[in-house]
Amino acid sequence: MKHLFPSTALALLIGLGSLSLAPDTFAANSWDKLQPDRDEVIASLNVVELLKRHHYSKPPLDDARSVIIYDSYLKLLDPSRSYFMASDIAEFDKWKTQFDDFLKSGDLKPGFTIYKRYLDRVKSRLEFALAELDKGVDKIDFNAKETLLIDRKDAPWLKSNAELDDLWRKRVKDEVLRMKIAGKDSKQIQETLTKRYKNQLSRLDQTRAEDIFQAYINTFAMSYDPHTNYLSPDNAENFDINMSLSLEGIGAVLQSDNDQVKVVRLVPAGPADKTKMVAPADKIIGVAQGNKEMVDVVGWRLDEVVKLIRGPKGTVVRLEVIPASNAPNDQTSKIVPITREAVKLEDQAVKKSVLNLKQDGKDYKLGVIEIPAFYLDFKAFRAGDPDYKSTTRDVKKLLTELQKEKVDGVVIDLRNNGGGSLQEATELTSLFIDKGPTVLVRNADGRVDVLEDENPGAFYKGPMALLVNRLSASASEIFAGAMQDYHRALIIGGQTFGKGTVQTIQPLNHGELKLTLAKFYRVSGQSTQHQGVLPDIDYPSIIDTKEIGESALPEAMPWDTIRPAIKPAVDPFKPFIAQLKSEHDERTARDAEFVFIRDKLALAQKLMAEKTVSLNEAERRAQHTDIEAQQLAMENIRRKAKGEEPLKELKKEDEDAIAAEPDKTKPEDDAYLSETGRILLDYLKLNTAVASNKK
Repeated sequence: MKHLFPSTALALLIGLGSLSLAPDTFAANSWDKLQPDRDEVIASLNVVELLKRHHYSKPPLDDARSVIIYDSYLKLLDPSRSYFMASDIAEFDKWKTQFDDFLKSGDLKPGFTIYKRYLDRVKSRLEFALAELDKGVDKIDFNAKETLLIDRKDAPWLKSNAELDDLWRKRVKDEVLRMKIAGKDSKQIQETLTKRYKNQLSRLDQTRAEDIFQAYINTFAMSYDPHTNYLSPDNAENFDINMSLSLEGIGAVLQSDNDQVKVVRLVPAGPADKTKMVAPADKIIGVAQGNKEMVDVVGWRLDEVVKLIRGPKGTVVRLEVIPASNAPNDQTSKIVPITREAVKLEDQAVKKSVLNLKQDGKDYKLGVIEIPAFYLDFKAFRAGDPDYKSTTRDVKKLLTELQKEKVDGVVIDLRNNGGGSLQEATELTSLFIDKGPTVLVRNADGRVDVLEDENPGAFYKGPMALLVNRLSASASEIFAGAMQDYHRALIIGGQTFGKGTVQTIQPLNHGELKLTLAKFYRVSGQSTQHQGVLPDIDYPSIIDTKEIGESALPEAMPWDTIRPAIKPAVDPFKPFIAQLKSEHDERTARDAEFVFIRDKLALAQKLMAEKTVSLNEAERRAQHTDIEAQQLAMENIRRKAKGEEPLKELKKEDEDAIAAEPDKTKPEDDAYLSETGRILLDYLKLNTAVASNKK
């Protein structure tokens, strides 16, 4: 077995994304005769046995789990309830509590039957959409007062072809309207959508039995938790490439999101991260090789999109991206050229800077250490190279340099740090505590292993704050949790990711099974799972925690506690937290950057709460204009406060701007970093005052 320290990689292997379908009788299709083979039956039985014996929580495979498997499978195939009919669901419901029995006996037929019915429905719906387009985009009536329900996850299954036809007529109309408002002309829209639907139709005919087996067994595996996955032989190979870091691609973790592919996180210092033009929750709708034609990938499977994005080192891939910052109905996209390369260890190395702040009439210097990842050059370490690189060694060196510069305190920046080496999380903790446990690992049998720092004495004893966000995960959460439990640092920023489980890879006769076999706990006994690390002082999150994070994933394992490994000590921060928050709130109420982020978040949440969209062009354009006006007003308030010229319209990025080297900003220009420094200085002032009064 090869054990993996968990990264934030979220189910890269999610079977088919939603495509599209309708009638009750079907012509012969290329997939009608697809059946599981002997190897797949044996593999399914092996998965059942491995999960029963080795999964961390060992939940029973019973009727209750059968219902979870069934509901999850339908949600995987048809999350918007736009393909299956109520009659299909009534037919499938007889199996709702029987999937446990089917899986135990190696009977894969029900899973194949549901999937093939799905393909039939997709084919029918795509053919209907093409027939609508054949009538001509210009013939669509955009003056009618119609609306489309866009949040259909809880909508009733439609009962007739007529109802499905009406839904899909509106869906096609909505697609056309989105592209019209995004500036496309009728000819472009007609060509793009026709090509998209025809491509999806042709891809249906390429469906293999392996694809169905992967989707079905992976749904079963993920019913245990979102990081337990079945990997088909092809996907197992892709996973090995990703984990070895030899992947020459863009350095991004991707996930299926209905018909589109969503960016979950960026690898620090990776090619996509370096552009500064791709962000978590952005959606990739097109991929082009170099200067070749853009390939529309809406409706493609995730693994197929990944294959297009991957390529030889030094070559350019162009992505057509819909930014997450767009309003929900704004399909305006941008083209992002990225030069493929392998992520280099040196690019992820820790960096230092000095944050110069004036507070209460005094000048202060704070050291800033940015840690993009928890890395260790295993090859050099095993070879006995005395100069091997590691996060802890590099941080120790930079701390020495900062102390020589006589800094008043240190801010450690863990934003977007997706984790890495467990050993390094423990070693780094040892720099800041005298000695003691650093993290607990509880195995499936209930045994708790304690990793600890056995070397007495802390390397750095000065004041410290940790800056975290939603994309701080795994090793970051272990380190941040230890710093909070030992009261060594103020934790500031956003709730962290919440992935506190360990996976292992078990080879099968056909593919591999990645399963969860252990769980991390902080020295206080709290799990880092699901809840993550909660900051002492919150910042508004740029990332929607309902979209990204462990708690956003179905069947995520719960937060819980075990016996603590240390006795609770007096918390030096606790007496001051209320006042620190008060001073922070007062200061950021006037800070243009914080005001902008809060207003932007409030607008996004308001728009995301809308369940329907108008299909009337005048209403839609008015809404679009109103949203752009609000965004422009927010941007200009920020610019005015910073002494910059206001904009007359929102900037539209072009390829030349995207390809340019990003600006190197000073640490003082980073609003979150600067405010973290000020909170640390507030604490030092309050603590000094209390100490003086005691004398």
